[in-house]
Amino acid sequence: MAGYSIRVRKDIARWAEAGLVDAATADLLVRDVEENERRSLSFGSILAMMAALLFGAAILIFVAANWEAFPRIARVAMLFALILGGYVGGAVLKTRDHAAIGEALWIVAAAAFGGSIALIGQMYHLSGDEASAMVTWGAGTALAALVLRSSPLTVAAVGIADAWLVLSLVGSFDIFRGLDVPQFFVAASLVLFGLSFWTRSQPARHLIILSLIFYTATLAVDHDTAGIAAVLAAISAGVFAVAALAPGPVDKIVRLGGRLPLHALIGFLTGMAMIQFERIDGGGFAVAAAVTLAGIAASIVLAGRDSRGLRWLAYIGFALELCLIYAVTMETMLDTAGFFLAAAVILAVLAFAIIRIEKRMNKTPSGKGAAA
Repeated sequence: MAGYSIRVRKDIARWAEAGLVDAATADLLVRDVEENERRSLSFGSILAMMAALLFGAAILIFVAANWEAFPRIARVAMLFALILGGYVGGAVLKTRDHAAIGEALWIVAAAAFGGSIALIGQMYHLSGDEASAMVTWGAGTALAALVLRSSPLTVAAVGIADAWLVLSLVGSFDIFRGLDVPQFFVAASLVLFGLSFWTRSQPARHLIILSLIFYTATLAVDHDTAGIAAVLAAISAGVFAVAALAPGPVDKIVRLGGRLPLHALIGFLTGMAMIQFERIDGGGFAVAAAVTLAGIAASIVLAGRDSRGLRWLAYIGFALELCLIYAVTMETMLDTAGFFLAAAVILAVLAFAIIRIEKRMNKTPSGKGAAA
């Protein structure tokens, strides 16, 4: 892929010099090649990233195990040399058409930076907790992603932010007061979402949206489950409608490869599931279940043709919704055998409906292509 992209860039430059394409078109073509090059993830790239993580972990564990054997100045020098060597070495390899290894070295440097925060804090007995250290680690990784325009570093920064959120939730849990959901996570997510456009990191945007859905769910559990969950479901339904009715313009803005409806459906199902669990013992469960089933059916009709992943998510959500409905209403059945008989009939009808829908969608041509 790297050799192909280099040849295409040379051809585009030659076309621009010959006057076959104007400068604006040439720039758009180069950007398209770069974005597709970044999205492609070969087996070698995956192995390089795994090797980088293992290499960084090995070095940090070795340093930590022999921490007391090194003079203090040597400890700090080794840590900074590892960080500097990773970032500089990665940049040099990137310029020499070794993108996968270069990005892997940047990941090593980012991991070394996080380990350095912990080791130096321990060495100088600096005050602070794990959450504060992770904020510093995430901010440093995000700054490196900004300077180096690195998609993997952006994803790493988002992952560190998610780890910080989970650590903050676990650390603040109290059986009487509940959770202390940090509002700073929303601001950090917005900053990282904007950064992902500069670094052309589509995976980071996917991860941020899923993280915000999780954040909203925890906020609902801690405060007003039904109210916040209803807002999550309503906003998700609105986003789904806009993305399904105007897929081209919307995807030009969010640049999610046409998968925004998939995220919106996840948010809708999450919100409606929380509402139903909240209303199991009270009124409104049947209404919430009906709205959920209607939303699943609408998602298949509006966007199922162009997204196999969305269709399967809708099928799974539909099956789980049926299981939830029958689990709640099982007491009204005659006995367990009646429940299993009803479940068998429902699953048979569901399988038949899925087969018919798949056949119809495969026969109907789509001009936009299928998004996974």
